[in-house]
Amino acid sequence: MPDKPDKTDKTDKTNKTERKNGFRALMAYAAPYKKNFAAVAVCSLFALSADLLQPYLIKTVIDEKLLTGSQGVGRIMAIGGLYLLLAVVALVFTYLQLNLLQRAGQGIVAALRGDLFRHITRQSMSFFDRHPSGSLVTNESSDTETINQFFTGVLQSIVKDGMSLFLTVGFMFALSARLALYCLLLFPLILLITVLFRRMLRNSYKTSRARLSRLIAFLAENLAGMSLIQAFHQEREQTDRFRAQNHLYRLATMKEVRSTVLFNRSFDILGNLTVAFVVWAGGEAVLKQRLEFGVLYAFISYVRQFFQPINSITQQWNTLQSTFVSVERLWAIFSREPDVQEPEADAAVPVESGRLQGRIDFDSIRFSYQEGAEVLHGLDLHVKPGEFIGIVGETGAGKSSLVGLLTRFYDVTSGSVCLDGIDIRRIPQADLHRLVGLVQQEPFLFSGSIIDNVRLFRSDIARAEAEAACRLVGAEEWISRLKHGYDTVLSERGSGLSTGERQLISFARIVVFKPRILILDEATANLDSYTEQMIQNALGVVSAGRTTLVIAHRLSTIQQADRIVVMKDGRIAEIGKHEELLALNGYYASLHRHSRREGQIAKGMSSELERRTTG
Repeated sequence: MPDKPDKTDKTDKTNKTERKNGFRALMAYAAPYKKNFAAVAVCSLFALSADLLQPYLIKTVIDEKLLTGSQGVGRIMAIGGLYLLLAVVALVFTYLQLNLLQRAGQGIVAALRGDLFRHITRQSMSFFDRHPSGSLVTNESSDTETINQFFTGVLQSIVKDGMSLFLTVGFMFALSARLALYCLLLFPLILLITVLFRRMLRNSYKTSRARLSRLIAFLAENLAGMSLIQAFHQEREQTDRFRAQNHLYRLATMKEVRSTVLFNRSFDILGNLTVAFVVWAGGEAVLKQRLEFGVLYAFISYVRQFFQPINSITQQWNTLQSTFVSVERLWAIFSREPDVQEPEADAAVPVESGRLQGRIDFDSIRFSYQEGAEVLHGLDLHVKPGEFIGIVGETGAGKSSLVGLLTRFYDVTSGSVCLDGIDIRRIPQADLHRLVGLVQQEPFLFSGSIIDNVRLFRSDIARAEAEAACRLVGAEEWISRLKHGYDTVLSERGSGLSTGERQLISFARIVVFKPRILILDEATANLDSYTEQMIQNALGVVSAGRTTLVIAHRLSTIQQADRIVVMKDGRIAEIGKHEELLALNGYYASLHRHSRREGQIAKGMSSELERRTTG
């Protein structure tokens, strides 16, 4: 019976392929800095030559007995001056080499970070469903920094230490070919140690990186949900979970450190044993006058320098393994094409906002987030230009999925979504996103001023236009009470503002960017009655003259809609005006009664709370 294919082998092959592709692409980033790297090699050659000539000068002083001869003072002074000059030359060229290397490395990584960020922002929502934000933060920061260390550390070591090894061996052969050959016999042993430790180092580093990524993702998740954690007194439970994740990361890091230390110390021991052997064999030759003492001194210096580049290269092995892992992770992202693709150039239909009437047609659409779990089942819906459509239904009915298809966060599995008869898959995404505006339940605000959040940092949008938009939706009243007004700097996600105030800023964005179609996804949920009325007034302003789809948790929000679409289990259960649906006494009427009971309960709780407070 044939053996089953090993999944681990397949994974290794896939990783190797990604690694090769990644390094090939990485070299494209390095191509503009070829002259820098060539200059680094030249500087390394001069610096190393200056360093390696120094022991030879000492050998000359010892073997020519300049310290005991009366005529040697002048030559000693000359050799001393030459020694100092060589030290200065080594310093200057080492400084130049490091500066050139850092300039190239930082330039490469800056370009890489920029491209990675642009690539991530191009991805479809399905990509972010599968990739935790903490993991992406690690890719953007830590993995790119590892690439920087590759160019400024590993590459430097390969060039500099490779040259150093070659030149050192040359000087050793020039001094004593016999002793040099003995030292070269160690190369097979060095190679064996490297092969034995390679897999262990790579696996330990990959485990450490994976656990660090999970730890960062857990931290990001908890910071985002800190209000919920504190509200339900979950600090101890989440701390315990964090401690468990942190413990796993610590164990993985300690295993990585032990592997690295054992690997490096093996070369230290090997180097010390070699020095001991050279001292024994060379010392015997000096005593028997087959070798000059100055040659032995210089040779011992070169033996130490022989192991120094080897040790330096092996110490970079961990960084090299880090680079392999980071390259695999980064190019796994770079190789991922967005699920939602731009239309082909010959099939694309550019659409200007001013020419769009605003008709929307959902034609027999089917959609699933995962294969085999369909969310929308052959749904048909046709919206007239300028029509106000309310969409209601229980959680999981498919409301948000429906509008997510209109914005092309996802693409339909089958069927089509059309604007004015044009399949939105043929409309360039930049055009589509100008045509369709979205206000979500939790509007996202960036760190920055209020005015920048309204115009989304677009300098081509006049400040006066953004301020006028705020006045139009009724936001200026509370903005004017702030100390710095429109220039008030908001914290992350606008945490210093109420939900209603954040929503008004998102409505002002709609006025500024003038989309032809407006989508409100539960934008009035979780608001008190006063704030809801304020948002309703703003909604009346921003929806005027636009085709508007409103997903409503509170049915009072959409009672005046031209039509109400009632969804159930991914299908349209009922459709009509508020009064028509109530007269049917069907599913919508049931939702309406339930909504009224919730409102009465909430009102009763509020009254009871007020009574206790005043009493």
